[in-house]
Amino acid sequence: MRRFISERESELPGATIVKLLKIAEEEKDVISLGPGEPDFEPDPSIIEYAKKMLDRGYTHYSPSQGRSELLEELVKKLRKRNGIEVSPEEIVVTCGSQEAIFLALMCVVDPGESVLIPDPGFLSYRPCVELLNGSPVSVKLEFENGFQLTAESVRDAIQNPKRTVALIINSPSNPTGTVFKKKTLEEIADVVVEYDLLVLSDEAYEDFVYRGRHVSFASLNGMKERTVTFHTFSKSYGMPGFRIGYASGPEDLVKAMVKVHPYTTLCAPTVSQVAAVAALRHGERFVKKVVERYDRRRKLLVRRLNEIPGFRCAEPEGAFYAFPKIEFENRGKPMGSLEFCEYLLRHGVACVPGTEFGKRGEGFVRFSYATSSELIEKALDRIERAVTSLQQT
Repeated sequence: MRRFISERESELPGATIVKLLKIAEEEKDVISLGPGEPDFEPDPSIIEYAKKMLDRGYTHYSPSQGRSELLEELVKKLRKRNGIEVSPEEIVVTCGSQEAIFLALMCVVDPGESVLIPDPGFLSYRPCVELLNGSPVSVKLEFENGFQLTAESVRDAIQNPKRTVALIINSPSNPTGTVFKKKTLEEIADVVVEYDLLVLSDEAYEDFVYRGRHVSFASLNGMKERTVTFHTFSKSYGMPGFRIGYASGPEDLVKAMVKVHPYTTLCAPTVSQVAAVAALRHGERFVKKVVERYDRRRKLLVRRLNEIPGFRCAEPEGAFYAFPKIEFENRGKPMGSLEFCEYLLRHGVACVPGTEFGKRGEGFVRFSYATSSELIEKALDRIERAVTSLQQT
């Protein structure tokens, strides 16, 4: 009997994060600092509104582009909070921003064309490009400059200008927590024009900024027609299970994404779309309180990590991750990211090896502070004991 699994699927890397988090879920004594999922529930007004809409029969399909009332609210939100002037025709609502990214890539990338991706960067970018038979090309991010993307690093990564079609940027960044400065983005914009690129700007953590401010790439002069911007309700509003996100961009590209949408999920869940309307209308104060709480956790985690010999942790400016550099040995040999994470797991703490986020993630680990301060403190106590034990061997 022949094998029915495609070569495309077989060549995809297995995500180590899935295995580690499965262990963390099954082992009740393990404290997980791994997930990229908020630990808070949505504002009660969002849940109540969704329940009311279900009672009114909002249980059917919605238009593939998105419900008109949500599109109108998103126009206002993008203008007010992102500085992006769009019409409803320039927005598509999707099942989370992940689907939006994949839809955009499907409509932009032909086989053999290159997409520039940050390294280290969010773990799904590379597989998404590879699934479309495109060529992902790493753009180097450096620990020494706080993982800031630079115009020079983008230019250096372009191997074949004629076949390079897009650049993915992510600010605030997963896994590094970096927030790209406006000046940096303006310098990158010059490269984008020079090489005639489309920018895919992943802004999932736009509200989680603790120092400086978030700048949407599409808000820069001349960049609106060269940018597709991705947002989600999963992070800011604590709604990951609602699977609701959206993209805004040039009308012709958005139309192409809407055309493809019926062949992926058809539409975003109707009840999630009406819940998103409630979130936009009433959730701004709620989000601010959540970010203040996460800021306290951020400071706690970074301070404690830097007090433990072997960690070098820059202070993340955004998102809800710390991405420290590690310098540990086991029996005289340097420990890699995966080995160190497996070691911590045996001591009751789950985290994610930096190699999940690209080759340049080796030598780093990602800790999420999307959990309570009490659990973070307890996890750090375990990490400190584990490291002390390691350094005594």
